[in-house]
Amino acid sequence: MDRNDSFRGFVAGHQQALMRTAYLLTGDAHQAEDLLQSVLLKVLRRWSRLSHVECPEAYARKALLNQCISWRRRRVSTELPTADPPDRPYSGEDSTIVRLVMRQALMRLPPRQRAVIVLRYYEDRTERETAELLNCSIGTVKSQAHYALARLRELAPELAPKLVDLETEEAYR
Repeated sequence: MDRNDSFRGFVAGHQQALMRTAYLLTGDAHQAEDLLQSVLLKVLRRWSRLSHVECPEAYARKALLNQCISWRRRRVSTELPTADPPDRPYSGEDSTIVRLVMRQALMRLPPRQRAVIVLRYYEDRTERETAELLNCSIGTVKSQAHYALARLRELAPELAPKLVDLETEEAYR
């Protein structure tokens, strides 16, 4: 198997998971595709060294996080596109609305806090794994998660009960 076949196999096996992470980090399908494409190009350039590593997916995820944070820093405008709230009343039973509200609130978090929330709660990573991916201490992960959850409660008060469940779960891990 040559280098390109090996890389194609990696992409085929991990593209969906990496795309999901990119989408959760950017909040936009088109930006997520661009982010993933730029990261996969970087991974391809380093594939001869990465193909021998135990988990090249971890490298790709860290590259996604770093690239997303880098893009946010370079962004000139501080505006974030948001939709108006739905006209109908909020129903806790409607998971689509819950996902939309959570996504809008998530996009208003700073990139580092958003990355911690995505890794810890969407990807169900441990504090140690999250700290390694973000190149920070476990204490930083804990504090960023705490501040991010508090901010999410402010941005979307209707989600507060769900966010309390996350912190309660966290205390028992």
